[in-house]
Amino acid sequence: MADSSFDIVSKLDRQEVDNALNQAAKEVANRFDFRNVDAGIKWSGEAIEIQANTEERALAVLDVLKDKLVKRAISLKAIEPGEPKASGKVYKIGVALKEGISQENAKKISKIIRDEGPKGIKAQIQGEELRVSSKKKDDLQDVIALLKGKDLDVALQFTNYR
Repeated sequence: MADSSFDIVSKLDRQEVDNALNQAAKEVANRFDFRNVDAGIKWSGEAIEIQANTEERALAVLDVLKDKLVKRAISLKAIEPGEPKASGKVYKIGVALKEGISQENAKKISKIIRDEGPKGIKAQIQGEELRVSSKKKDDLQDVIALLKGKDLDVALQFTNYR
């Protein structure tokens, strides 16, 4: 009998991120506490740029974005906000989007699977994803439950379950 397997990946749904950004921009434009503070949020290449006339307002816009991302089921582990920087009369925050599993995190995840998972599980690192395989499908479900219970610093999705 062939092994059952699934892939562990860290990907973002760009459309959902774009929708969350547009909702946040609309809320910032309409909210009373953001009037006359030059607050805004927009795409800047592959990252998101937030700006406002004070550091506190820029952080408030970041909170609005985080709220919209959570409502769209996007993990906050997938974004990496920078520090507010003064740029002329405005403060800007760059928000990087994280995709893919780094080699360091992939090794950490495969070690967790080896040490705490059921016996007979194989985890292979394939670029920016992991392939987990086993003879028993129940063992694979145990691994998914184990990883969901861990507090890792990457957003994980489980794909290609077969």
